Amino acid sequence: MGWKHPAWRMTAVASTALLAAGSFTTVAGLITDSLVAERGWSRGAIGSGVAIGMVLYGVVAPFSAAMTDRFGLRCVTAAALVLLAVAASLTVTAPSVVWFVVWWGVLAGLGTGAVTMVFGATVAQRWFVRRIGLASGILTAASVVGQFAMLPVLSAVMDRVGWRGPVLVCGALAAGAAILVGIVLREHPRDVGVQRYGATADDIAPAREDPLRRTFSVAMACIGSPRFWTLAWMFLLCGATTNGLMWSHFTPAAADHGMPPTAASSLLAVIGVANIAGTVGAGWLTDRVDARAVLAVFFCARGVTLAVLPFALGARVDPALIGFAVGFGLLDVATVPPTLALCRRYFGPDAAVVFGWVNVFHQVGAGLMALLAGLTRDVEGSYTPIWLMAAHLCVCAAILGVLAGRERRVAVVACRS
Repeated sequence: MGWKHPAWRMTAVASTALLAAGSFTTVAGLITDSLVAERGWSRGAIGSGVAIGMVLYGVVAPFSAAMTDRFGLRCVTAAALVLLAVAASLTVTAPSVVWFVVWWGVLAGLGTGAVTMVFGATVAQRWFVRRIGLASGILTAASVVGQFAMLPVLSAVMDRVGWRGPVLVCGALAAGAAILVGIVLREHPRDVGVQRYGATADDIAPAREDPLRRTFSVAMACIGSPRFWTLAWMFLLCGATTNGLMWSHFTPAAADHGMPPTAASSLLAVIGVANIAGTVGAGWLTDRVDARAVLAVFFCARGVTLAVLPFALGARVDPALIGFAVGFGLLDVATVPPTLALCRRYFGPDAAVVFGWVNVFHQVGAGLMALLAGLTRDVEGSYTPIWLMAAHLCVCAAILGVLAGRERRVAVVACRS
């Protein structure tokens, strides 16, 4: 047993899908100024489409987890990627901002929501017993590469051919990933005649109940679990201090200090590259250390980086900003593998669906912070108060991470039929 096990091949294919879907989540921030200048659309109207997509990204996740269990990884993932390719093609021909909201906000939001770390968690749980934390870290890193590390490439494409170029590149990535998923991805280890990596017996059977019923039955069971609510509130603060700030406000904040968008995109790319090491390392560490301790340390360290940021921002990319980008990148999505580990520990076979509901709170936190940060900038004329508030929220998230295991015993088991 080793790297030749098919589980690693499935991880690579799933990583390609996550990278393609991830590219859709941040490209809107790159093309906003061009849409305003060329099409005359307001930032508020464009932002409404982005906000709808961000909310759907979170809300769809738990339903997609249940649909994956019912209809299969390959079917659901390939369909979502095709939907993303169609959304990209329609967006570049949108005759008005209303259709931009429909094509980019609704269609792309549905597609990205079906290919999130809930999908990654399902792949990891189906194919791994040992090294599941490492596999989760690799899959998380792939999503972040799509979100951030692709930005300089997309920015260069936009400089050459305009805003439609990066949108079509994202669509092409989704189409290519859909073909790869359709050809290579397999549902279960038994489909290729093996057991899960590190398993002595394959004990995961496909779910047969209605996916909508299962999603809501898991949600109803979670309502009575203090552990679920602790994880949910922790992830709400996590989303507020990552997606809600960096996806929407880092580039405008840098522009306030005279930094050009290309330079800001390069820093976001550094965050994305550092995320690879951070998430893979977090997965490796989660296999060896109590996930609650990992979360506490990571959130506290993230708070330090956010507290330092307003004093490091300037017109040029200097060593202090590069240090921030590397430090924040190492911690940005590194909280996902230990959170997945806690979901698996406490909720067993329903872990992927439970994580989907936890991720809804992540996106709610991201949306609220995106709104609050914009309002703060309008009122205060600066993003400094919001960076410092986010640093304090990270400390609160660290406390919640520690408290996630304080309940004596809980088990969430969806109703089976």
